[in-house]
Amino acid sequence: MVDCWERMPLVKSEARQEFSIRIGTLALLLLLCATASLEAQEQPNSAASWTFAVSGDSRNCGDIVMPAIARGVHRDGAAFYWHLGDYRAIYTFDEDYLHTHPASTISDYLAGAWPDFIQHQLKPFGDLPVFLAMGNHEMISPMTREQYVAQFADWLDQPVLRRQRLADNPNDHVLKTYYRWTERGVDFINMDNASAEEFDAVQMSWLQGILANDAKDSSIRAVVLGMHEALPDSLSAGHSMNESPQEENSGRTVYAELVAFLHSTKKNVYVLASHSHFVMNNIYATACHAGDVLPGWIVGTAGAVRYRLPQDHAAATVATTDVYGYLLATVAPDGSITFEFKEVKEADVPASVVNEFSPGQVNWCFTQNKTSSIPAGAVCPAGPTPTTH
Repeated sequence: MVDCWERMPLVKSEARQEFSIRIGTLALLLLLCATASLEAQEQPNSAASWTFAVSGDSRNCGDIVMPAIARGVHRDGAAFYWHLGDYRAIYTFDEDYLHTHPASTISDYLAGAWPDFIQHQLKPFGDLPVFLAMGNHEMISPMTREQYVAQFADWLDQPVLRRQRLADNPNDHVLKTYYRWTERGVDFINMDNASAEEFDAVQMSWLQGILANDAKDSSIRAVVLGMHEALPDSLSAGHSMNESPQEENSGRTVYAELVAFLHSTKKNVYVLASHSHFVMNNIYATACHAGDVLPGWIVGTAGAVRYRLPQDHAAATVATTDVYGYLLATVAPDGSITFEFKEVKEADVPASVVNEFSPGQVNWCFTQNKTSSIPAGAVCPAGPTPTTH
């Protein structure tokens, strides 16, 4: 092209200059259009409703159930899937794993349990973003947080999380089991309460800083906390953060801070958990939270052995066990979120999964994977509710 340009002696210099300006203008317009197109892809229309999906507890039969969940999540057009913890049993063989590895030793299982989860439960989501919360079964010995971070680093350091972490603190290059990301006016906060010493002081300080910033950020219209165990004093308190003194105290403080944030900002607040293996809404509608009930769900329905419902769950308008599935959350432009439980049934399991695990094993997971365990309800504290700080 340079040779061609240099061989234009008959073209007057003024014409050549005008031609050059026009070419430059055209190139600039093309660049601006391309940039706008890329920005439109990265920042979907915030004026439209959109969806995401969430559930947790995929041990026992998750290798069979999660591919069906992935298929449903794709069909529903969700922007991402959020797994709230407990991927494999760890303390014993998962029934699905044992079916395909009948000669496995416990050493084989412990080495292969998390890679099995990745292969059978995460791979079906394909390119759809998946966010992972840590569950208590990820902390059963010999598993540790350090091992967890090493195994799931690709998910903990995916680009959207890395950008958010460095935007919050340019010097923060350490992967953690708690993190956040924002999307279309919603701050998604993934907490770690997988062990008895959580929430520790560092994680509490981190959350308080986020809420303080969100309160001042006019672009944030909703805050969604996701974690494995429900905050204390829920309808399923017997299987929640009430199970250890540190979790109980720190969880009550977090609840009080969320209530204060809601009242002071009038922004939407939602709290999602799993841990108990059923689906239930309005879980914080207990006497312990009289007058300050946050919208909350338990959705431990991704494959784990199903529990019986708590005896007192009258405040819940959705309360079902012996089901598998996920919550489909629809986010409105104002940041309000509605949730619908999407059940997956035996017929939804992909044929390739049925062939790998056998029709008998698939049927067992849907008809027999249950227990008589009943989580106890809330017992309200005698003292005052923790205050924010």
